[in-house]
Amino acid sequence: MLKRIKPGALALPAGILTLIALMVVPIPAVMLDVFFVFNIALSVAVLMAAMNAEKPLDFSSFPSVLLFATLLRLSLNVASTRVVLVYGHTGGAAAGQVIESFGEFLIGGNFAVGLFVFMILMIINMVVVTKGAGRVSEVSARFTLDALPGKQMAIDADLAAGLINASEAKTRRRDVSTEADFYGSMDGASKFVKGDAIAAVLILVVNIAAGFCLGMISHKLSAADAAQKYVTLAVGDALVAQVPSLLLSIAAAVIVTRVSDSRDLAGQIGGQFASPSTWLPVVVILSVIGLIPAMPQLIFLPAAALAGWVWWKLKARADRIARASAAPPPEPVDPARITLDDVSDHTLVTIELGYGLVHLVDAKRGSPLVARITGVRKQLSQACGFIVPQFRVRDCLDLPANAYSIVLGGVKIGSAVVRPDRILAIDAGDAHPGHALVGEPTTDPSFGCPALWIDPASRDTAIAEGFLTVDAGTVIATHLNQVLGERPQALLGPDEVRAILDGVRQRAAGLVETIHPNPLSLGAITRLLRALLEDGIGIGHPLPILAALGQAVQQTTEHDRLIDAVRAELGAMIVGRMCSPHERLPVITLDAGLEAMIVQGMQDPVSGLPVIEPDLARGLGDRIAAIITARGPGAIAPALIVQPRARRTLAAALRFRAPACVVLSLSELPQSQPVEVIAVIGGETHAPPIPALTDLTHPHTSPGAAMPQPEGLAA
Repeated sequence: MLKRIKPGALALPAGILTLIALMVVPIPAVMLDVFFVFNIALSVAVLMAAMNAEKPLDFSSFPSVLLFATLLRLSLNVASTRVVLVYGHTGGAAAGQVIESFGEFLIGGNFAVGLFVFMILMIINMVVVTKGAGRVSEVSARFTLDALPGKQMAIDADLAAGLINASEAKTRRRDVSTEADFYGSMDGASKFVKGDAIAAVLILVVNIAAGFCLGMISHKLSAADAAQKYVTLAVGDALVAQVPSLLLSIAAAVIVTRVSDSRDLAGQIGGQFASPSTWLPVVVILSVIGLIPAMPQLIFLPAAALAGWVWWKLKARADRIARASAAPPPEPVDPARITLDDVSDHTLVTIELGYGLVHLVDAKRGSPLVARITGVRKQLSQACGFIVPQFRVRDCLDLPANAYSIVLGGVKIGSAVVRPDRILAIDAGDAHPGHALVGEPTTDPSFGCPALWIDPASRDTAIAEGFLTVDAGTVIATHLNQVLGERPQALLGPDEVRAILDGVRQRAAGLVETIHPNPLSLGAITRLLRALLEDGIGIGHPLPILAALGQAVQQTTEHDRLIDAVRAELGAMIVGRMCSPHERLPVITLDAGLEAMIVQGMQDPVSGLPVIEPDLARGLGDRIAAIITARGPGAIAPALIVQPRARRTLAAALRFRAPACVVLSLSELPQSQPVEVIAVIGGETHAPPIPALTDLTHPHTSPGAAMPQPEGLAA
């Protein structure tokens, strides 16, 4: 039980008990000095907090703080009264050094002067500060309560019009309620200050009267000695209590007279006194008064000079601001003129939002979607190996209110509808079958999983039921990452390739010189790197790729042959991303007759590559996908090993039907890589479509041994 109690929760009850103890338990003079110093420090801290608040609600706990500070001061008055009356006959040090210092130093030991000083402070506190602050609190509370229904209706109207969502409306209602409670509390708290000032007068009168009686009756002092000892201590005690009381009264007046502003009180006042026109009349009036013979010129004229210097500095600053803001008038717009920016979009990736989602990129609300999109761009850059171009986010009136679309190069590659005021609970396979979660059924746009749009208050329930919960901004960012991650080659351009080459040139200048600008241009290198990205080979480590390219350009500069040569050089790296060099690589091969039919069949007249009939391609894709599924989710994805001539054709055919299968040519498979042939796809009848694809499972091969090949495949 004790471990569950927070230390901060015990501070306030302990403080209240301490205040009660000060009233009833005698304390030594040293402890009284400590509490007096703490009281003054607390009052100064409260005044500074009130002055630094941008709006009154920033210090909403002020009424409670004012109550506890008043109780602390009254408790100290009771404790000091006990000490003064009991030990006052022994001298000024009997009540502690703080009271003695106020009684000796501030009033020079003359209790009559102290009485007049105390009366003046009381007049300032009660008649001026406390009375004015109380009146302002009363009027503010009345106006705030009168305006409360109108503010509530305005919030409901904005919510009905779609200008704010439910969470924003809830926040605004809470602010309005807090404001009404605050000004109502301040109206009552101002009475604490007034009552404290009256109590200070009564305590002083009691101390003086009781001191005279005790000194003359109990301690046999003369009237002069009793007045000197007891009245001096009583006045010093009153002044010690009156200084923090005045500070708290000023703090209360500052809070209730504040106008909401983005600056603190000093900045607000300083900004409004920064006009040069304010200080020029001050200079003139002080100069005129200083020139009068009867006036002290040594005081007025330097003051006029100082005011003149302030005016000159403010005038110079105003002139600089005016010159900076005085831009030439814009040229008149010719309605018949059309610029390139009017008809062209220079951004590669654009996220279009319906008007109901625009608040997700509003800077005043924190721009949550912009931060997530920046994270997606950073993640894609790390995965692809180059800096992905910046994305553009814009509103689109052609879309429904809560819809968005992802556009790549002017082509829409993804779109969906989200609910910005709700949470998407995704069933990724871990949700309980009999869950009681209620929401709007939908489908996750990124991975096609069943999902529900639920109320934000049900988020904890959804997590407990096994759902994955995300907000609307995360849904858009995840969808963006998924659709762009499928086509990284579309994000690579000449500018990105130039940045890669410049980065490599700083460390290996000779390597870059072997390939660029001769014999390969920037466009040729861009085309080759995009082809590697399309094949699933990342370019995050450009040194081995450029080294392989440097070897390949010694033999040819033809694009397709360059790709085959580079892939052959990078075979160890390609296979190493699938499994370690000491693990067996699961391999799928084609029947010799089937592979010969593909290689020797129809050819593309432009590229000269083999062409696979659609039914045959679909049959191959379905069979390979079934083999991968049967291996289970934790198994290493197999590789399809084919002849070099058929690799590119089969890779294109399987890219969307069996994306987990990597197609490798025989030349790309390292000789030292141990392999395991898990299936041979084909049959006795090879004419498309394939009637029945059979598996011929082979025994494991040992490391370094030649992979068993069907007849005709070894060629």
